[in-house]
Amino acid sequence: MLLEITHDTHYAYDPNVEIAQHFAHLKPADTETQKVLNSEISVDPRPAWSEENKDSYGNVCTFFSLQSRHNESLITAKSLIETSSIDYGPKPLDTPAWELVREYFRYHSNTKWDAASEFLFTSSFITLRPEFAEFARANFTSGRPLLDAAIDLMKHIYSEFHYVSKSTDIGTPALEALKKRQGICQDFAHILIASLRSIGLPAKYISGYILTNPPPGQARLIGGDASHAWVSVYVPTLDENGQLYPKAFDVT
Repeated sequence: MLLEITHDTHYAYDPNVEIAQHFAHLKPADTETQKVLNSEISVDPRPAWSEENKDSYGNVCTFFSLQSRHNESLITAKSLIETSSIDYGPKPLDTPAWELVREYFRYHSNTKWDAASEFLFTSSFITLRPEFAEFARANFTSGRPLLDAAIDLMKHIYSEFHYVSKSTDIGTPALEALKKRQGICQDFAHILIASLRSIGLPAKYISGYILTNPPPGQARLIGGDASHAWVSVYVPTLDENGQLYPKAFDVT
């Protein structure tokens, strides 16, 4: 499927600003299920200087500097994406038991380095707390396959929590959203990540867009309503000897 994406960001200033430095993540990355055919960013007023590179995760980062007096700016990112579906391999019930994965990442002498271990720890939006571990416990029962349990926990959040616009903001702690049982997609993603990490499983935050197929007579979602957040949980693979070895993240 070919998708054309336009993302507009508008800033208005009062009073005028002399210099504005921007660091944008507005260009999609190539992944197993999407190929970037074209992607460009235009800025008005024209930047005095700009630079583009990739971070350690493969995300395209754009830095630009506006060095003339202005009271508004418009940043437009346009991308042409080709998407596809792939077979992610094992079914949920075929994945390793979650305790096996937890022990795989537990530090001990002669531990093999796995880059996914970076996603086990506290971050700016994720805190490791017993409340999150307790929340996950009902789904992560003894010997249960990792992906099966993670999908079940995701469904638990979907059925038990209420989506309430403007009930939280970017600074709302995930623990607060957990206690209130309400929030928006970014809150639910943070709760799921915190729950997984609190029981020793690597998980990371993903953001992107929703392609909707609205009922007849209703408009397709655009703007902020079309942006979305979800979670990727790490599922290593078992070799023929029953040993775990690294694999790319699996999305739940």
